[in-house]
Amino acid sequence: MGDIRPGPPQLRPGRALAHTTGASGSGSPHRSDSRPPQTPRGGRPSDPIGRPGTTPPVPGRPAFLIFLLGSAVLLFALITWQVVEDGPLLRVDERVSRALVHPDLASADLADLGNVEIAVPVLVAALLWSAWRARRMGTDRWWLPPTAAAGLMALVPALVVPLKELTDRSGTPVVPPGTGYYPSGHTATAAIAYGAATLLILPWLRTTRARRALVVLYGLLVLGVSFGLVRRGWHWPLDVVASWCLCTVLMLGFWLFLARLGRR
Repeated sequence: MGDIRPGPPQLRPGRALAHTTGASGSGSPHRSDSRPPQTPRGGRPSDPIGRPGTTPPVPGRPAFLIFLLGSAVLLFALITWQVVEDGPLLRVDERVSRALVHPDLASADLADLGNVEIAVPVLVAALLWSAWRARRMGTDRWWLPPTAAAGLMALVPALVVPLKELTDRSGTPVVPPGTGYYPSGHTATAAIAYGAATLLILPWLRTTRARRALVVLYGLLVLGVSFGLVRRGWHWPLDVVASWCLCTVLMLGFWLFLARLGRR
């Protein structure tokens, strides 16, 4: 009966209030000493599809993108320099090519997937479908991603053709005598056409499994075209690798453009 008082309850020494604002276990995102949490996702708003801590980007992702971009640029510069100067790396390239070249019907079919007549219609179908879906959903500037994808595809010959003339590299012993094989135009066409189509379709897929399957299919297509070109002897391996580097830069730029457009 001695604890019954007419006034409000008093704090007793040695007793902690479990639900004091900011205390551990109170449900507050703050620490017990009122300092903000040390986790990088704490206190960050969610992105447009509800994933926490992705707007602004998660720390570490920009560093990875910068590393990937820088690696692609440096590797492309190194290979181009070796091709122009007829450096020792070309001797290794020739040995690898001799070990891999074994023309067959399957490799020819894979290489044909990088033809403009096959890859570009796939991209056109993807950009028309994505534009229709975006306009139907009332998306602002629905026309901008498909237009950017078309511009990206048009950029491929604008970059590849001058590089072919600049490097003036001869082809493998399998192809007729001539120059202009570096970098691989078929590889670049496949990487950009199928890659841009993939990025246009991804936002409209409802399940993670479908998105992963599409990305895996894209990777298999590019690898298949690359393998077919080298296996058939239509390109040196370094021709293909250089196109990978060039298209990595282009696809990263397109992906960042779409991500920024989506945040807006």
